Amino acid sequence: MAKMEVKTSLLDDMIGVGDMVLLEPLNEDSFINNLKKRFDHNEVYTYIGSVVISINPYRSLPIYTPEKVEEYRNRNFYELSPHIFALSDEAYRSLRDQDKDQCILITGESGAGKTEASKLVMSYVAAVCGKGAEVNQVKEQLLQSNPVLEAFGNAKTVRNDNSSRFGKYMDIEFDFKGDPLGGVISNYLLEKSRVVKQPRGERNFHIFYQILSGASEEFLCKLKLERDFSRYNYLGLDSARVNGVDDASNFRTVRNAMQIVGFMDHETQSVFEVVAAVLKLGNIEFKPESRANGLDESKIKDKNELKEICELTGIDQSVLERAFSFRTVEAKQEKVSTTLNVAQAYYARDALAKNLYSRLFSWLVTRINESIKAQTKVRKKVMGVLDIYGFEIFEDNSFEQFIINYCNEKLQQIFIELTLKEEQEEYIREGIEWTHIEYFNNAIICDLIENNQTGILAMLDEECLRPGTVTDETFLEKLNQVCATHQHFESRMSKCSRFLNDTSLPHSCFRIQHYAGKVMYQVEGFVDKNNDLLYRDLSQAMWKANHSLIKALFPEGNPAKINLKRPPTAGSQFKASVATLMKNLQTKNPNYIRCIKPNDKKAAHIFNEALVCHQIRYLGLLENVRVRRAGYAFRQPYEPCLERYKMLCKQTWPHWRGPARAGVEVLFNELGIPEEEFSFGRSKIFIRNPRTLFKLEDLRKQRLEDLATLIEKIYRGWKCRTRFLLMKKCQVVIASWYRRYSQQKKYQKIKSSAITVQSYIRGWKARKLLRELKHLKRCNEAATVIAAYWHGTQARRELKRLKEEARRKHAVAVIWAFWLGLKVRREYRKFFRANAGRKIYEFTLQRLMQKYFLEMKNKMPSLSPIDKNWPARPYLFLDSTHKELKRIFHLWRCKKYRDQFTDQQKLIYEEKLEASELFKDKKALYPASVGQPFQGAYLEISENPKYKKLKDAVDEKIIIAEVVNKINRANGKAASRIFLLTKNNVLLADQKSGTIKSEVPLGDVTKVSMSSQNDGFFAVHLKEGSEAASKGDFLLSSDHLIEMATKLYRTTLSQTKQKLNIEISDEFLVQFKQDKVCVKFIQGSQKNGNIPTCKRKNNRLLEVAVP
Repeated sequence: MAKMEVKTSLLDDMIGVGDMVLLEPLNEDSFINNLKKRFDHNEVYTYIGSVVISINPYRSLPIYTPEKVEEYRNRNFYELSPHIFALSDEAYRSLRDQDKDQCILITGESGAGKTEASKLVMSYVAAVCGKGAEVNQVKEQLLQSNPVLEAFGNAKTVRNDNSSRFGKYMDIEFDFKGDPLGGVISNYLLEKSRVVKQPRGERNFHIFYQILSGASEEFLCKLKLERDFSRYNYLGLDSARVNGVDDASNFRTVRNAMQIVGFMDHETQSVFEVVAAVLKLGNIEFKPESRANGLDESKIKDKNELKEICELTGIDQSVLERAFSFRTVEAKQEKVSTTLNVAQAYYARDALAKNLYSRLFSWLVTRINESIKAQTKVRKKVMGVLDIYGFEIFEDNSFEQFIINYCNEKLQQIFIELTLKEEQEEYIREGIEWTHIEYFNNAIICDLIENNQTGILAMLDEECLRPGTVTDETFLEKLNQVCATHQHFESRMSKCSRFLNDTSLPHSCFRIQHYAGKVMYQVEGFVDKNNDLLYRDLSQAMWKANHSLIKALFPEGNPAKINLKRPPTAGSQFKASVATLMKNLQTKNPNYIRCIKPNDKKAAHIFNEALVCHQIRYLGLLENVRVRRAGYAFRQPYEPCLERYKMLCKQTWPHWRGPARAGVEVLFNELGIPEEEFSFGRSKIFIRNPRTLFKLEDLRKQRLEDLATLIEKIYRGWKCRTRFLLMKKCQVVIASWYRRYSQQKKYQKIKSSAITVQSYIRGWKARKLLRELKHLKRCNEAATVIAAYWHGTQARRELKRLKEEARRKHAVAVIWAFWLGLKVRREYRKFFRANAGRKIYEFTLQRLMQKYFLEMKNKMPSLSPIDKNWPARPYLFLDSTHKELKRIFHLWRCKKYRDQFTDQQKLIYEEKLEASELFKDKKALYPASVGQPFQGAYLEISENPKYKKLKDAVDEKIIIAEVVNKINRANGKAASRIFLLTKNNVLLADQKSGTIKSEVPLGDVTKVSMSSQNDGFFAVHLKEGSEAASKGDFLLSSDHLIEMATKLYRTTLSQTKQKLNIEISDEFLVQFKQDKVCVKFIQGSQKNGNIPTCKRKNNRLLEVAVP
């Protein structure tokens, strides 16, 4: 019997479901639960047919080793568990063996692991392709292009410490053998606004920090830079250092990578000089000046920075200074020069910095392409790797998010089209009847954005080119006119009446219903960002530089090539780039990697289901599964199918001699699977429902168990027979060895017996001689012993005589003493009879007191001050003593208890005591506050970066910091405010921004009013005529009313030496500006449960309903 070849499969030892096409039932919850189950078992990859879902584990996993590369090399896609190497191998083999150009599309939001996924794909392809000095050099250049582009195009964001801030598409070119020849890189939409401004908690591009951290002092001196980050306005300081990131080491890596890629030393120096110039541009500041004609102009405050920039770039200082102060507008034969005010000068400075860096990045990509491009002109095979931003939905979405989401709409469109095309081609190739699949076609959304006449981008370009006043508002008005009836466009100001009352849609925004969900865009900044203007004076100044690289970056600055035509807008450029990309992708066979971020904390082992659900929706993964399952859920070539399930049929087990298809037909007929559940293609079996596949797997599992039992039975029989024959052979050997051993033992026993008899005789003779010697010795010792005993007897007799004589003398003394005592008692008896009663009384009293105190010692209560127990009074005459002792003991144990308190605890108990005196039996809310400790600082003002502005504004120690509700007298509604109490002031600040709204000195607080009921409302009355009382009193609501009133009372008493009046009444007056309003508290059932509500009854009455 030939040895059976055992193959692994995607279905073997499967955790959850490895291919979502087989998931049953298919819904959003089961999809997420399957991903979570696999993620918890370190299975970060899952398939949807040929699509790979990759979940970022935020830690290193041992699944990318060289052994893993060899494991997946030249293996069928479904043969092993899901892995990014399986997709990479499938794409590479299709390119090498079938001569099909490939593209790998990697999408996902920031922090999902797109950049790492692209690195893994490239490293796998580099590992499995050919070897050789020239090939290795090409591979090394392709791999080393990544560190260079990451340094200049990546940055730390709140979601990702190494976030790609540009889209990258790399075409890797191969020869007919599958060896790499070179590559071409395309970049899309660098986020150049990050150069001049970064959101809180984020950094500028890595290269700035790497130069300052890793460059030598000599190199920094050449670049006129200092190592201190705080010297540069373009670098955010709150996240300048990133945990786990070594900027100095990364700088050395970048310089080495640039050398490997092929940068010359002077080119590298030029690049870093441009970077230094951009960094120093942010330090140029302007001041306003007025000209004689009344126009405002700007001047540079400190020209040292400008001077150093000009020395770095080789620009005449006066030329650059004028470009920052004036703007020249040319129209046909006319030139008009206007001055720039301070705001326009800052805009010009930032525009120059952004353009300089953006053009430098594009030059880097071009320069890398020159180094890595294929040197031969033979026909090439191409594998493209697309690493581009995922769909973005933020709280504030602007122009950048709009064009990013437009790109994702196009990618989703081509994804659906190519997936359906691939399915249809496979069905036709296998001879399976094609059925139409219903799916959402997002072409209508793409048309809304990119239509040449009525598209949003066309409207934006038209508005930017229109003469006259152009603002973001006029652009929105145009959209409202053109796109009002479009079913995927929503605006509050459009003609469509259904959005007029939609309060979730502000007037300055519009909303688009993308395939991934609705996104609201703020129109502010659309026009400026689309124009992306750089004043011609600055372009001409840059072209005049003696720096070859900077001069090459600004060719439009050449006066001989002045073009009065307006440059293309950012939107039109991006639209053209996306169109080129889509055309390129449609010529290649697509492979998809969908990256998912499991949590926002960048932490391992955390799976946030809500976040993952959001990404699943906008990646359209469920739509993808439904498209794949619309026809047949599973398909497999006949050979592996027969090899896997042949044990289920007697005719195919253990070997099938005919064609594989015939074997599969026999197998399925034998198992009785309904014909509508499967179809036979030319080379594959197609299974319609996942349940049929799982049924086959269950049958196979049961059959394998039966086969294992049979094999175990046969093996046990063989093992027992072999053991019996071995034991029989061993018995013969053992018997022969035993007989020899038995005779040896018998001889040894006889020999031992003779030796024993001899030893006993010799011992008997020795013992006889010893007895004779001992007898002689005992005779000599006996006389000595008898003499010793006699001397002892004599000594004991003398001792007994001496003791008897001593006892007689002692008896005489005792008798004499008794006689003297008798004489004394006879004399004393006369005197004792006269004072016996008093003596007995005093003795008895003393004994009773002694007994009382001894019993009290054993019956003392505990040392707790609240323990009311005290032993019962044993005698009536001790009543006052008993009470006094109880009082003294209570005072003593109270003192012992107080001595245990720290100063902070004493302060807390003093405040609790003060609260008791103020509110006990007066305020219904007081009993609930007794058990709650007074914390004071309920908001961590000093630690929360959100309140940094508020912390800087308050210099005094904060006694209490709490969020309260400020009641609006107009409608009774509440607005959240931060209530701060310091040693001298009461402050109210905005909860969101931290801006101080009101500041009241404690001396201006005259009274605090509140109701007697179980509510948190209170009024702070201010001194009439004071500055703080201009807007009237404060009516507030708090969950910690008792604590706030007590601390306000104590602080006012401490600072002003006057007691603050606390008024407790169910009806009191509150001054609002010039009017007095009555606040009345009533009992009533509430719709909001136990929450008191305030309602305006009339101009003079606010009614508070307390449950």
